[in-house]
Amino acid sequence: MTGSKEFPSGVQLTQMDPEYRANPHPRLEALREQCPVMRDQTFGTFFITRYDDARGVLTDRSMWRTAARAEPEAMILQARERNEPEALKQEGGIHNIIFMENPDHARVRPPLQKALYARVSKCKADVETIVGRILDGLDTTKPVDLMEELCIPVPVMVIAHMLGIDESRYHQFREWSEGLILSLNPMRTPEQTAQYIKGALALRAFFDAEIAARRAKPHDDLINDIIEAQDHGTQLSDLEIRDNLIGFLVAGNLTTTDLIGNGIHLFLTHPEQLAKLKADPHLINAAIEEVLRFEPPVDGTIRVASRDLELQGCPIKPAQAIMSSFGATNRDPRAYANPNEFDITREAKPHLSFGGGAHICIGAPLARLEAQVVFRMLFDRFPNLRRADNDTTWKPSMFFHGLEHLRVWL
Repeated sequence: MTGSKEFPSGVQLTQMDPEYRANPHPRLEALREQCPVMRDQTFGTFFITRYDDARGVLTDRSMWRTAARAEPEAMILQARERNEPEALKQEGGIHNIIFMENPDHARVRPPLQKALYARVSKCKADVETIVGRILDGLDTTKPVDLMEELCIPVPVMVIAHMLGIDESRYHQFREWSEGLILSLNPMRTPEQTAQYIKGALALRAFFDAEIAARRAKPHDDLINDIIEAQDHGTQLSDLEIRDNLIGFLVAGNLTTTDLIGNGIHLFLTHPEQLAKLKADPHLINAAIEEVLRFEPPVDGTIRVASRDLELQGCPIKPAQAIMSSFGATNRDPRAYANPNEFDITREAKPHLSFGGGAHICIGAPLARLEAQVVFRMLFDRFPNLRRADNDTTWKPSMFFHGLEHLRVWL
């Protein structure tokens, strides 16, 4: 383990840094080979870059998740709680499973997961209908920005449909979601804080009203499924239901947008891989996993040590935070042959892009389904699809990895 003075740290290892955003891999490779467990003094975490180390941390169910368990120096975690606006503080603290510890996490996640997965298992035709309707509306006479016209609306419309809410409001849902996600930015501006408060309060009010409507008149949707679980004895509070419904809407549409956009970008810049997929449509599932490995929509995730650990000879104490870098671990040559090649036929090995262990991404099956449907229908409908420019500009972000634009000729 080497101190952060010799290597990039803090913002330099996020999409907020222009050089990292343009190409993070020189920095990540240097860390992975020379300092695979780095104490990032700026953010107060251990930044880890090797696959086996990260997989061990993420699948260790004894690890903690929240700032309440972390040392004060873990700024990247503590900043969220320290900077929480007074207007958003609520009784009982954390209600979203993303930030819950056991025993609450073990109580709340299973009924939510059961209800969500049941809906996902029977929604493929609905996803195809939504994607087909969007593709029908694309203008083939001029360049189209697929981020704006396809990648953003599909996930919002799909989760809105599953929740039984009006998908035509997707612009509003997107605006609120982008506001709420600013809660994860420890360096947000006053204007961004105002946007965060506005989005969070709007989503709370919206879902409070939707839950009340289901209690007055049951609907056939995911909100109703979760309320029924509560009515039949599952120990879920109304705040836990509401805040996790918000989580479904926000986390699902933002990260799935980038999964879809990153995948289309990769296929258009690797036409030989697209040709393989068209020649053998059964490769679609492997192709999605390779997209997730090669350009993960989330940069990494944090766990908090619950006991004394040692990684690569580096001691880690209880309450110290550990950041696993997906951009680095997913291209570790110890785990993948030719890791910097995008290859949809590579031998299967689990990537880490959905995390792992008790906190593995609850929306992963839905994200995979949406990507599967979009890739198949888009490339079938527009066999001559091509880039309209060479602009590959990634969005500035603390934790997420996706394109600003994806302009194409259909």
